[in-house]
Amino acid sequence: MPNTASHIDWILHTGRMLDMEALTHGLGDRLLADGLPLMRLRFGIRTTHPLTGAISVIWEARSAPQKRQSAPLGYEARSTYIGSPMEIIANTRAPYRKRLSDPLTEADHLVLHELKDQGATDYYGMPVPFLRGNGGMFIAVSDGPDGFADADIEALDRIGDVMTLVAEAHSNRHLAEAIATSYLGARTGQRVLDGQITRGDIQTIEAAILFSDIRGWTALNATHPATETLHIANRYFEVMSDAVDDNGGEILKFMGDGVLALFPTGDSGATACANAIAAAKTAQAMAETADLEARFGIGIHYGQVLYGNVGARSRIDFTVLGQSVNIAARIEACCGALDMPVLMSDTVAQLCGAPTRRVATQTLKGVDHPMDLHAPASF
Repeated sequence: MPNTASHIDWILHTGRMLDMEALTHGLGDRLLADGLPLMRLRFGIRTTHPLTGAISVIWEARSAPQKRQSAPLGYEARSTYIGSPMEIIANTRAPYRKRLSDPLTEADHLVLHELKDQGATDYYGMPVPFLRGNGGMFIAVSDGPDGFADADIEALDRIGDVMTLVAEAHSNRHLAEAIATSYLGARTGQRVLDGQITRGDIQTIEAAILFSDIRGWTALNATHPATETLHIANRYFEVMSDAVDDNGGEILKFMGDGVLALFPTGDSGATACANAIAAAKTAQAMAETADLEARFGIGIHYGQVLYGNVGARSRIDFTVLGQSVNIAARIEACCGALDMPVLMSDTVAQLCGAPTRRVATQTLKGVDHPMDLHAPASF
């Protein structure tokens, strides 16, 4: 029988401070070294995330350490899950054991047949219940000639109980990351997770600001069903998000039918401006190939912005403020009148290091002097 107390002590004092990969791999190595006839160990949790339904880590005695795996939303409808031991554990909320040294039939899930073909002799999985309901699983597979002994199962149960505490902490962290990055973006979300949540906690930074919105949005809503305009908006947001992410920027806000994105200076203002222009061109190209049923304009400006938390005492928002943001929005508003998909300020045209052409000189609302507006040379 494994030295259960020793492994529980390791989990509580060392393992809980590790990420899921290091925790699972470390525990698998320890149990194997302690004489448990272990072939595979799996630690998984359900998630709350726009794209991911569950995450898990698998340790195998015969393989190099594996990275965390993600199961997409809707994985419960896949044949790999339906009828599997994991579905049984999830539905019954009780441990599940299958001696693979016994004959299997067609009624047994494919995963059990595959494990047996790999030399597995015993399968034991247990639920990992959470206070808020999602939960996870802790699964052990043996390749010993007699599988797991009763004492081994008892040890796994006790270890699984302790892993529940650690799993819930990982789940809560993953939930916080999912909320922060989904609603704020990867860079800004990490700032919030690192504790930048105080109203007035603001930095002055230089960045390229990209503002975009759909042209004729009011008319679209008047002539199309709400579900159809929602589909158009989501497709547009997807195009903008992919283009901005692929070019080093971050979307800070979806505002009605508009998008506000930031390209921090980083190495230089020239790089930030070039990235913003590249994102704009990418978005327009993607929209053409995607048959997006709406045209949209993009305005770009470069300058100082206030970046951080504003709001009421108990309800704050992470955003950017300043005249540079206003100018980017005013430039975008000129796209329709000038029939241009992308416009930029003279500041951006001078910094970006790429060919541009002057389109017009406009007096923008809130700006006390006329501004030259430029477009990429290829537009």
